[in-house]
Amino acid sequence: MNQGKLYIISAPSGAGKTSLVKRLVNEIERLKVSVSHTTRAIRKGERQGEDYFFVSIDSFENMKQAHDFLEYAQVFDHFYGTAKQSVIDNLQQDIDVILEIDWQGAQQIRIMIPKCQSIFILPPSIKILQQRLENRGQDSEEIIDRRMKDAVIEISHHQEFDYLIVNDNFEQALLELKSIILSHRLKKSRQQRKLNSLLTELCLVN
Repeated sequence: MNQGKLYIISAPSGAGKTSLVKRLVNEIERLKVSVSHTTRAIRKGERQGEDYFFVSIDSFENMKQAHDFLEYAQVFDHFYGTAKQSVIDNLQQDIDVILEIDWQGAQQIRIMIPKCQSIFILPPSIKILQQRLENRGQDSEEIIDRRMKDAVIEISHHQEFDYLIVNDNFEQALLELKSIILSHRLKKSRQQRKLNSLLTELCLVN
């Protein structure tokens, strides 16, 4: 049976991960982002079930107790988690799945699914990262300072990831992300399953 590939994509807040992943999914077929559950409040422009599943702390805790999450973590003052069943269903349909999670969640996933591939998105500099956070206009100065401190912690875990991409030029970073996804689809083990009939025909001796 053909099996999709699981990818972890992590980055500090402001590195451009969400924008890159959105374009990536729009331009590559059979690639989906797992929509996480979160206890934080919905922000302007976000949609329930598209950006996140926004749930109460009690609902999140019930899902934890029922072992419904592949991983979960606390980021700032809120909880985030990846629902297990939807990821499994997509992978079994030969759909590649992206998890947009932090380094804590990535550590949990690697233990459960060692064959996953992990990608870390880096900003071109700390100064530019702070400028991006300020230009978003979403957070107070206090929150931006906190995000910058957390960014240093997040970036310090870069060595745990399989790939590093610097988001200096957006289109170049997108191309590098595409290259990772497409190269894994061309691996012999996956192509042999997909092209089984063709390979059998080509190898027939007349």
